[in-house]
Amino acid sequence: MTTALPARAPRLRGARALFTTRTGGVSAAPFDALNLARHVGDDDAAVTANREIVAGTVGLPLVFVDQVHSAQVHVLPAPGPVPVMTADALVTGRDDMALAIMVADCMPVLLSDAEAGVIAAAHAGRPGLLAGVLENTVAAMVQLGARPERIEVAVGPSACGSCYEVPQEMADAAAEQLPSVRSRTSWGTPAIDLRAGAVEALGRSGVRAYSIDLDFPCTIEDPAWFSYRRASTTGRFAGVIRRA
Repeated sequence: MTTALPARAPRLRGARALFTTRTGGVSAAPFDALNLARHVGDDDAAVTANREIVAGTVGLPLVFVDQVHSAQVHVLPAPGPVPVMTADALVTGRDDMALAIMVADCMPVLLSDAEAGVIAAAHAGRPGLLAGVLENTVAAMVQLGARPERIEVAVGPSACGSCYEVPQEMADAAAEQLPSVRSRTSWGTPAIDLRAGAVEALGRSGVRAYSIDLDFPCTIEDPAWFSYRRASTTGRFAGVIRRA
């Protein structure tokens, strides 16, 4: 996908998708420059302008949800206005809007079944991942006609397993639910590998591992993206997807 602002564009059949970076917007420091979140203390007019920039790039209005680290999925209704809902994933077969999920270390997960014409965007941090947000997202896509073995996935820029340090008790509790998340930081302390957990969770739902693109940077290591762990007062970037 050709974009008018710096972004990483994964290849998902049946969809146009991108992960926005920090650049290309109008917000002042420490939200510089393409912050898309209203809840972090940025100027509201700047956030509105930034969202309009992204909407102009993808060519459709953006739909956001009120994210709360849950496993709740909102399936967009038939054509018409879409109110802001509390959820951590969006699923639709509509082609008149783009789905947007905001993050700053959590995983922005974009999904597409080209044959069914169904797309989704999910916010998967540690709580949501362990609660089943990805499994619920796939299940909601299936209800609209998707098939797990056809779904292609891009797991965008997020904290990697070598940087996402957690207390030992938290690491143990997470690994009881998703064994693959157990990791160690590059300095030898307990950690969680969210991306490995995403592959395991999606695999439980029938998504094939070779259909999952994980080739994106660590947000803690790469300043091109917002990172809450690197700077607690910061903005949010987004994973955005629309039907092709």
